[in-house]
Parts: sequence; C-alpha cells; structure tokens
Amino acid sequence: MSLAMVAYHRPVMLAEALAFLDLRPGERYADATLGTGGHAEAMLRAGARVLALDADPEAVAAARGRLQGYGESLTIVHASFGELVEAAEAHGYAPLQGVLFDLGLSSLQLDEEHRGFSFRRDEPLDMRLDPTTQEVTAADIVNSYPEGELARLLEEYGEERYSRRIARQIALARPLRTTGQLVAAVEAAVPGPRGRLHPATRVFQALRIVVNHELEILESGLEQAVDLLAAGGRVVVIAYHSLEDRIVKEFLRRESQDCLCPPGILVCQCGHRAALRLLTKKVVEPSAEEVRANPRSRSARLRAAARL
Repeated sequence: MSLAMVAYHRPVMLAEALAFLDLRPGERYADATLGTGGHAEAMLRAGARVLALDADPEAVAAARGRLQGYGESLTIVHASFGELVEAAEAHGYAPLQGVLFDLGLSSLQLDEEHRGFSFRRDEPLDMRLDPTTQEVTAADIVNSYPEGELARLLEEYGEERYSRRIARQIALARPLRTTGQLVAAVEAAVPGPRGRLHPATRVFQALRIVVNHELEILESGLEQAVDLLAAGGRVVVIAYHSLEDRIVKEFLRRESQDCLCPPGILVCQCGHRAALRLLTKKVVEPSAEEVRANPRSRSARLRAAARL
C-alpha cells in the first residue's frame, strides 16, 4: 500500500473519543498511538495542540506526510507510549489536558506487505512494530520457544483453547519462516467445523503481544498519562480485545478509588488516594452504523476518566 492511500484510513469511534476528550482550542493533548493520524487530525482541526507518538517508523513517516500542514500545532515523535513522559517533557507538552490511546493495529500495519501482522497473505513472520530497535521477531519465538512455553503464551495472550494442540503442530512443522507456514500449522491443529473467527486470529494476537511487550507497555503508558494530566484532564482508551480492555478497566477502577486495602481492614494501611473520576461507568461500544461502515471497529471498546 502506498503512503498516498493512508488518507483513506477511518479512525475508530472518532466522535466518542473527541467528546470524552472535551477538546479545548489551544490546549495540549497527546495522541499516544498516532497510526495514520486520523484521530490526531480531528484533534488538530478542533484547535488542539497535539503531541503524537508511534513506535512504528512507517506510521510516523506516513503521518508526517499527511499532517505536515499543521505546522507547530503538531509534534510527532517516533516513540512508544511507554515513553510518554519523556516525550512530553522534552517537547514542552507537560502538563496535558488529555491523552488518547487507540490500541488497535492501524490499517497501514494490517495492509502493508512484509510486516507479518496479517494472516491473509504469505509474508515474513515478523510482527515487530519498530524493526529499528526490536530484535526478536515472531519467527524467533515460534522456532525457539519450548513447546510448553509456546502453549502457555498462546493460552495466556491469545486465550486460545487449542493452545497445546497448536503448539505441538508448530513444533512439528519447524522451522516456520512465513505467516503462510504458521497459518498452515494452525489449520492442521484446529479441528473443524470453524466459525466466523479464523483459527489463526488468536495465535497472531498472542505472538504480536509478546513480540512488542504490549501489555506491559500499556500499564506503564496509562500510569504515565495520569501523571501528566492537569486537573480535569481526560484519558480516553479504545481497546480491541479482552486482555487490553481488562487492564484498562482495572487500572481506571483502581485509580478512581481511595483505599485499596483488602476487605476487613478497619484502618487504611495502603495510603492510596484516588487520582481519577470515571467518565464511563460501563464500556462504550461503537454504533451499529459505524460497524456497518467500518467492520474493523466491531470489537472496539472505549473507556474514559478525568484527573481529579
């Protein structure tokens, strides 16, 4: 896919994200997951100053080309949101009035060949968001992990019910160098008939999470976002699978409570004090109209909170 096609990327739950961010012209915001720039562009159009981060150098290059007309209102940094505080302080974006996390893969990553994120093409088994700094690929994992460890990560990070069977088939089929070879191993291991979800979906999810340390970086990024928020500032998170959403839900719940001591403790010993006020008591899902227009939004789940 050429960079010129990036303009057709459709940001997920755009109206909902902007509403919960409560954008104010001239104030500082962070788009912690720039992607192809759909959310960032909408924030800029609303008059915000935007610090935009992405770990993927190809996404950074594409977004810079697309958004170059916004001048000093936009600062793009090649970094993961695990480096949010460092980036914000280095570029004069602290404190922030809001931070947006859109945790899904962008259309650029899914559609661009050679990245290995999609099981719909046969390409190198890579899955690194940042090949310039990351050494371990998905191929390294499937070819070097012991079978038992491979089964564990498929179950833990992919919630895959056939994890042991798939791990066994992968071990028998080694070496695996391409996504097509991995898909063939998964299909040989998973019994039919099959439902709407492709049998390789959870396997690819698990490997991508492990390769990019996604869940550990998510927890760190959320903590950094809260530290950077000014009073009343908003954090908005769009997640796409249950593991991410569970981390976001528990983090926001924890940071919206005072004492976290176990039940039965009469006097607080933890000293924890609430930093957030929940804005979404229940998860917000995309409208039926959006799902029809953009099927990739189907699994999106939005949660938001405000800094006390």
